[in-house]
Amino acid sequence: MEAAHDTTFFKVLLIVLGATAIVIPLVQRLRLPPVVGYMAVGMAVGPFGVGTLVADIPLLSALVIDDRAAIVPVAELGVALLMFMIGLELSPERIWLMRRMVFGLGFAQLGSCALAIGLLVLGFGYGKPEAIVIGLALAMSSTAVVLQVLAEQKRLNSNSGRASFAVLLFQDLAVVPVLFALTALAPADGEPERGAFLFAMGEALLGVSAIVVFGRLILRPLFRSVARTRSAEFFVAACLLVVIACGMVAVRAGMSMALGALIAGLLLSGTEYRRQVEATIEPFKGLLIGIFLMSIGMTLDWHILIDHFWLVLGVAAGMIVIKGALTAASARALGMTWLQGLQTGLLLGPGGEFGFVIIAAALQNQIIETEMARLILLTVALTMATIPAMAAIGSRLSPRGRDARPIDPSLLPPMATEETPRVIIAGFGRVGKMIASMLERHQVPYLAIDRDPDRVAMERRTNQHVFYGDLTSIVLLRHLSLENALALVVTVDDSEIARNLVTAARAERGDLRIIARARDGNHAAILYRAGATDAVPETIEASLQLSEAVLVEIGIPMGPIIVSIHEKRAELQDGIRAAAPAASVRTLGGHRLRDRL
Repeated sequence: MEAAHDTTFFKVLLIVLGATAIVIPLVQRLRLPPVVGYMAVGMAVGPFGVGTLVADIPLLSALVIDDRAAIVPVAELGVALLMFMIGLELSPERIWLMRRMVFGLGFAQLGSCALAIGLLVLGFGYGKPEAIVIGLALAMSSTAVVLQVLAEQKRLNSNSGRASFAVLLFQDLAVVPVLFALTALAPADGEPERGAFLFAMGEALLGVSAIVVFGRLILRPLFRSVARTRSAEFFVAACLLVVIACGMVAVRAGMSMALGALIAGLLLSGTEYRRQVEATIEPFKGLLIGIFLMSIGMTLDWHILIDHFWLVLGVAAGMIVIKGALTAASARALGMTWLQGLQTGLLLGPGGEFGFVIIAAALQNQIIETEMARLILLTVALTMATIPAMAAIGSRLSPRGRDARPIDPSLLPPMATEETPRVIIAGFGRVGKMIASMLERHQVPYLAIDRDPDRVAMERRTNQHVFYGDLTSIVLLRHLSLENALALVVTVDDSEIARNLVTAARAERGDLRIIARARDGNHAAILYRAGATDAVPETIEASLQLSEAVLVEIGIPMGPIIVSIHEKRAELQDGIRAAAPAASVRTLGGHRLRDRL
């Protein structure tokens, strides 16, 4: 008899996909943040939700994920992808410019919050090890949820958004020494080895160095090789390979997988493949972050909440108030206004995912009891669910949702410059390069995309505005900030790609100026129908100029030549207009007809 297949994985997958495709859209219709929806689903399908009814109603077992560990690896990959995307938007130079905020504000915020919460725990009669663990666990904030909410609200480049990121980055870096400190606090027969800390830090530095060195040597040749295949599947595989490989090296060196992914993103941020990598990772990031939030929801034990309701509520409220106040004070000390500090404090006041890591390590080392650990985990998870509301409150505190006063860019440089209006050039061959040179002459900012990796690699040696990318991807267009673009210039010589690109761009933004290169009159008409503002048929204009040169050289008077050239242009223009009657057809060799009337 054939052995039965283990369908546990597929059941988990079915529940996750069902929640994403069915439940989350319903949550958004109720105008609730997706963060709350994912965590609510996690609570429902976890062992403390519907799982408590399985004994009485066995059929409900099909809707329950019994073991949170079944989705934890996927959830960790979601956080790693988020950090990878953040790394792509940064650069080592920008991180260096942020060093005062990362190590100044980050250290002040984490240190003051952990100390204040730890002293309160001591005041309630607990020992020093418990106070240290609880203080550090509750002092941590949520990188995954805060950055996701800021991205949804388009506030990553606000003063509070950049300050929050600086603190979160420091917290990620601080996890390594924190986890080692917990090991040193564990009850043991002998004294901790004096050199263990230095060894752990040396191992971490060696891991970071390995990622940086091999990344600089391997990443660009790897992506160039994959890009030459023009296979979307291979490019996805290469992106996931880089994220997971760098994450695993970081874990082996005693750091978090998310930190390794952040370093990988930083290494790729300066390459020509950055834009296409962003577009490739984006669809996976949202789903995997949702799985991470579901895994957090699965840890919520409602029995503890019911039995200790006021205690949990008091700890949660006190944590948010204490962390918010200390974060605001620390931010004010480093040059931010009280309002900006308060907005940052509201974002960082709730707990974070590293609180779960610290509590789990403390349990493993027998530093705190299981009941206390569950209470802290419940508090952290509940406060994480309040982050969207806290972000909304912070956004409304200032006029029109903006910070009251800008901060010195040397302290908080922008995380990205995509908000600057510019021209997007699709295709960087001879025509694209000529257009770019004219834009540079008139000091018009631009960004060029080409799908030939060898051409892009060659042009990147002298031009930092050229990137590799799939020109037909609407996701890529969005990452190029199409909503802020001055114009889109389509210079590709593939007629099908040109038409698809014009169609997608017009559907995405109705008022966008789209100037497209056409082969001939028929192709120009197709592009006009697809939504082009202007379509320039290169063969027609070149043929007319050649005809004019021939007629002049053989002795025909200039007057009749000019008349015949204009008449021919008019005939060709009438043909294009007849093929695209609804379009405002450009006058060949001049402005559009409607602009001349």
